[in-house]
Amino acid sequence: MANPINPASYIEHSLLDNTATPAQIEKLCAEADRLGFAAVCIYPDQVKRAVEYLYRKTPKVCTVIGFPTGAHASSTKLYEAQLAVEQGASELDLVISIGSLKAGDHNLVHREVAEICQATAVPVKTILEMGLLTQPEQELAAEICLDAGASYLKTHTGWRGVVAIADVELLSAIAKGRVGIKAAGGIRTLAQAQDLITGGATRLGTSRGLEIMAELG
Repeated sequence: MANPINPASYIEHSLLDNTATPAQIEKLCAEADRLGFAAVCIYPDQVKRAVEYLYRKTPKVCTVIGFPTGAHASSTKLYEAQLAVEQGASELDLVISIGSLKAGDHNLVHREVAEICQATAVPVKTILEMGLLTQPEQELAAEICLDAGASYLKTHTGWRGVVAIADVELLSAIAKGRVGIKAAGGIRTLAQAQDLITGGATRLGTSRGLEIMAELG
């Protein structure tokens, strides 16, 4: 590649591990700051610590809502989102209610996303978990989330399924530049990262940011 894409500003440096210690979170934040990553992505119980560490630094603090299944009561997701923002989170990754979507309860999916977008007033990335959906369901989920006010469409949680370039291209075609596209799930190499960016990803969720940047040299 003659002019390789530097993925640093696209990467959300992720540590979604329930055994993560405060020291590991601080290390994650320091790495994100040093390498110029877009954000860190962590569990809600670590938000305050990350916000304190990254005060007046470039990386944003993103946390997950209804993670990893999305099978939480809407009121629980709303409270979790509001509390995270009160504690300083500047972005939210929300797992949609996949079971409701599949059951045809599209109003619930829309209402859940819209309420969180309106109540928090921060960018909400809706996680579609595309590997669990048929293509018509993927398209429907994306349109519902767009209409409800999502700022990004995200491919996977990273817990189930590996993102493919086709996933990103599909969401990009639906979004038509109206919102960002976050690719996540099995992003391990520089080549993968560059291909996903070329395919339309505007954010990359990965726990392998250090290895990817080491490849760039």
